[in-house]
Amino acid sequence: MHAGHDFVLALDQGTTSSRAILFDRAGRIRAVAQREFTQHFPQPGWVEHDAEEIWRGQIAVAAEVLAKANVTAAEVAAIGITNQRETTVLWDRATGKPIHHAIVWQDRRTAPLCEELRAAGHEPAVSARTGLLLDPYFSGTKLRWLLDNVPDARARAQNGELAFGTIDSWLVWNLTGGRLHVTDGTNASRTLLFNIHSGDWDEELLALLGIPRALLPEVRDSSAVYGESAPGLLGAAVPIAGIAGDQQAATFGQACLAPGMAKNTYGTGCFMVMNTGRQALPSAHRLLTSVLWRLNGRATYALEGSVFMGGAIVQWLRDGLGIIKSSDDIEALAASVPDTGGVTLVPAFAGLGAPWWTPDARAALSGMTRGTTRAHVARAALEAVALQSADLLTAMARDSGVALAELRVDGGAARNNLLMQLQADLIGVPVVRPRITETTALGAAYLAGLAVGFWQTPEELAAHWQLERRFEPAISDSLRREKLERWQYEVRRVIG
Repeated sequence: MHAGHDFVLALDQGTTSSRAILFDRAGRIRAVAQREFTQHFPQPGWVEHDAEEIWRGQIAVAAEVLAKANVTAAEVAAIGITNQRETTVLWDRATGKPIHHAIVWQDRRTAPLCEELRAAGHEPAVSARTGLLLDPYFSGTKLRWLLDNVPDARARAQNGELAFGTIDSWLVWNLTGGRLHVTDGTNASRTLLFNIHSGDWDEELLALLGIPRALLPEVRDSSAVYGESAPGLLGAAVPIAGIAGDQQAATFGQACLAPGMAKNTYGTGCFMVMNTGRQALPSAHRLLTSVLWRLNGRATYALEGSVFMGGAIVQWLRDGLGIIKSSDDIEALAASVPDTGGVTLVPAFAGLGAPWWTPDARAALSGMTRGTTRAHVARAALEAVALQSADLLTAMARDSGVALAELRVDGGAARNNLLMQLQADLIGVPVVRPRITETTALGAAYLAGLAVGFWQTPEELAAHWQLERRFEPAISDSLRREKLERWQYEVRRVIG
């Protein structure tokens, strides 16, 4: 690396928007560009994206962020990529065109196939190899659906004419002009096709789902120089040197480098991830075990739990009930009452995620009296976000045998101080919020920068992590127990 390479470019390809963020050596943001793209809902429960639209938007924001910062591609040391995970793209190797819309992680169309495989007794073997459950969330059954439903797809796949990838692979393919078909261990570990213990695609899983091996990308480290961008795209060839799925990237950006450290991202849903070190711990509580990152050929593993409705509950209060005008109004409204007045919201609008995994459960608002106001409902909504995350943390502590010292937080809703205080109260450990909450993009930048020597060690990056605010638990143990017991009772009622 020579003088003049002063920046790392992170491409953060999310579920609703593509973003590009330029970081300097101190890990500070120099510029951001963002572009939303179309959500396609062909029928209830189905969610699709146009992968070509994603690529066009992503390369456009990459060029835009350089222009905003008045930086040329020649000054960029490396590109790091982080992506919405599990979203499935199938394209023609010769033309580089997708043969169908991408099927998004949220899509539930493969529920019947998952049920069939579960009924046939396959879930324990699948879980033992992949660390996942048989759920429509993951890429493998989506890919199977494409092979079964797009005319000629299966025959063409067997002939080696098609390529499968998660969004990271699709972006790298396009960035390199079709020269590279790769993914990293974090994205591979979310496909249902990858053996997290051997670190490679699993022949028995491929056979079970009917996936031809010729479709699959090569699995590489999360931090490595995979290749260079085609020089015409950004004005100079830039090494592509980091790839990680969004939640793993955020965990790296939060510098959760030691086993037992954990972060929670508060977005539309909430994603809690705990570093478990070199051990792929099986979960007794239906959490997922995934590759957290792969550096120098060695995997670090994580336990992960997902809450389907996080910030989405607040959107429902705004759009469904109309009790707030904008999402930011909820904090003041909820803070106007000292407690929920006995009201509990179990937000099973789309079923419940970990540790419950009940797709058919539906939401319930209970404990209301004539004295219940919209402020009580708003406060119950915030508590519901924190209570679901508390369930995840309890499950992680049991699975890992590690008691958490603190929870690092990020994502849009982590800016809500009341929510963060409720979270600390309900888990009984401090909640800590960093200065830079763009941790997903930061993690991608860190992985890419490490691969090209822009930064030397992960420990150097941990020193960049700076506290913005710390929330200490402020309620008694007995009140915490009471709140958690009440919540468990209401959840069981909803689950039936």
